[in-house]
Amino acid sequence: MAGSDVRLADFIAQNLEPILSEWVIFARTCVPAALTMDEEALRDHGSAMLQDIVADLRTAQSPAEQSSKSKGHGSPDGSQPDTSAESHGAGRAESGFTLSQMVAEYRALRASVLRLWTATSGTLTGTDITDLMRFNEAIDQSLAESTARHVEALDRSRETFIAILGHDLRNPLNTVMVAAEAMRLTNELSDTNVAMTERIISSAQHMALIARDLLDFARGHLGAGIPVQRTSMDLAEEVALAIGDMRLAHPSRPIRLESTGAQRGQWDGARLRQLLSNLLSNAVQHGAPNSEIRVTMCGTDDSVMLAVQNVGPTIPSAQLTTLFYPFKRPVYPDAASRHSEGLGLGLYIVAQIVYATGGTIEVASTLTEGTIFTVMLPRDEVRIPEATRHMV
Repeated sequence: MAGSDVRLADFIAQNLEPILSEWVIFARTCVPAALTMDEEALRDHGSAMLQDIVADLRTAQSPAEQSSKSKGHGSPDGSQPDTSAESHGAGRAESGFTLSQMVAEYRALRASVLRLWTATSGTLTGTDITDLMRFNEAIDQSLAESTARHVEALDRSRETFIAILGHDLRNPLNTVMVAAEAMRLTNELSDTNVAMTERIISSAQHMALIARDLLDFARGHLGAGIPVQRTSMDLAEEVALAIGDMRLAHPSRPIRLESTGAQRGQWDGARLRQLLSNLLSNAVQHGAPNSEIRVTMCGTDDSVMLAVQNVGPTIPSAQLTTLFYPFKRPVYPDAASRHSEGLGLGLYIVAQIVYATGGTIEVASTLTEGTIFTVMLPRDEVRIPEATRHMV
């Protein structure tokens, strides 16, 4: 049978309603999100996307444009208004569609259009094959745009939730700690009750640290970055405080400090103490039991080097580049015998503090030297490009 006299673009334009009806039928199967959506919501941007595809099919394109589209490249600088596909991706994320459900929508749309068209056209020949190729490219481009926006919307929603959670947990936790401390100081509790009160305080403090980490993670990922307030300070004082806190919490772990050169600069003392505390906690957790942790400080003309070294299992080289990603922990060959505490945000926050300070951080792990985290902190403020700060 000869090919159809109706080009695919014209067929879609003339049959929008039958195609959209099948789109809605499939969308209704995407539960539970679709259970509370009316037909207009289920159609969403379906009509606009089909019209965009029709316009694309009717537009001549060069080989370079065809290649770019086949790879899912949209507006390179994000300066163009949202396409219908991008709006659809954001809308489906807001409505509760999973990414797999939205991708399945496109699969069903592609199948519906081609089934209805071939039922009308019979055997495809000549220009029909070209139209089919162009249609698949247009669908793939639309899917790429919807997927990118869907993922972006979910990530932003998730990070906003984490920020709210971290922020709203702080006040009730502070209340718990203040009340428990007041109870402990009354001198009216039995030894057993005093011990229980101290456990309450310790647990609340641990939860407060988790809330702080969640809030810092959200700040880093939502674009604001971890805030720092610079003042003239002596880094050695903050390092001594952080080491003192760690010695009290882990008296069996010796910590040795070696310091040379001047330690003054323009930094945020509280943030640098947080940075060192996270590095020390990491060394305690992943270092060999009862082994010494070595902290080294070395001042130069324009910066201070701060290093934390522990002996213990070597971090596999393949994992070194991802250690500063959120929710990442090193996985050792004997993982069954090692337990990782926390959310896996400690090193991520360390890196964000370093970048906010304008510094750099490196990690090396060998059998002979152990694991060494080395931080370079410029004494004065250094602006780090936005793109660099969000590389982790």
